[in-house]
Amino acid sequence: MPSIMSADRLKIAYSDEGQGIPVVLLHGYCGDRHYFDEAVPMLSWRFRVIAPDCRGHGESGATEGAYPMERLAQDVVDLLDELKIERAFVFGHSMGGYAALAFAEKHPERLLGFGLLHSTTYPDDEAGKAGREKVAKRVAEEGIKGHIDDLIPKLFAPDHRTTMPEKLAFAREIGYRTSPQGAIGGALGMKDRPDRLHVLKEAQVPVLLLAGEADAVIAPEKRFPANGPHITPLTLAQAGHMGMLEKPLAFAQTIVEFVDRSMEAKDKSRDV
Repeated sequence: MPSIMSADRLKIAYSDEGQGIPVVLLHGYCGDRHYFDEAVPMLSWRFRVIAPDCRGHGESGATEGAYPMERLAQDVVDLLDELKIERAFVFGHSMGGYAALAFAEKHPERLLGFGLLHSTTYPDDEAGKAGREKVAKRVAEEGIKGHIDDLIPKLFAPDHRTTMPEKLAFAREIGYRTSPQGAIGGALGMKDRPDRLHVLKEAQVPVLLLAGEADAVIAPEKRFPANGPHITPLTLAQAGHMGMLEKPLAFAQTIVEFVDRSMEAKDKSRDV
C-alpha cells in the first residue's frame, strides 16, 4: 500500500485508483479507507479517487495527544502535494467531514468542491464534549474493543443492525484495527473543533451535504445548516450514518452526479 510522510514525519497510507478529476475520500472516526471499498470502483471509472487512512487509523502512523481537525486537513494537503495535485474535490465522512471543513477554511485555493457526508458544521455541545472525554479515558484504560462494540451498531440505521450483520462485522473489524492513540486523538480532536458554519456559507466552490434518512448520530436539525446556490443538500433514503456501506450504489451515484454538475457549471462560467 503506498504511503507518504506528512510534514511532521508521520506515515500516511492511501489508495489511489482511476484517472481524471481528483476526488479525495476521508473516512470517519475509527474507520479507514476500506469504508469506501464498494463505492470506489463506481467512482474510479470516471475519476481519480484518493482515499487516505487518517493518522492513527488503518495503516497510517499514530501520534500521541489530540488530533486537531486542522492537523488532519494538513495531512491531506501533504498528500496532494506529494501526488502533485493542485486542486481536488474533498469529501469527508463524519470526522472526515470535520477535516474537510478545516481544509476548506485553511486551503480554499486547493478545492474544486467539497462535501460533508453524514457530517455537520456544528461543534460539540457540552454533553458531547464530555462524551468525547469519556471515550478517550475508556480507550486509554480498557483498549479499543469495548468502545468499538458499543459504537458500530449506532452508526447503522436501526433496521440494518439486524439485516446487515456482515456490514456491521466489517465495520467492527476496521474499528478494532484503529490504534488506541488514534481513537483517543480523534475523540479529543473532535471535542475541540470549532463552529465552521461560516465556511459553508462563504464557500466559493460547490458544496454537497449528504445526510442519512435514519442517521442516529447527526440530528436532523444539524444536517443542512446552510443553504445557497452553491450548496446541494441531499438525503440518502434508508441509510443511517454509513451510507457508503448501507447504500453504496446510491452513495457513489450522488458523488458522481455532484462532481459532473460542478464541472459542467465551471465550464459554463468559463465560457461566459
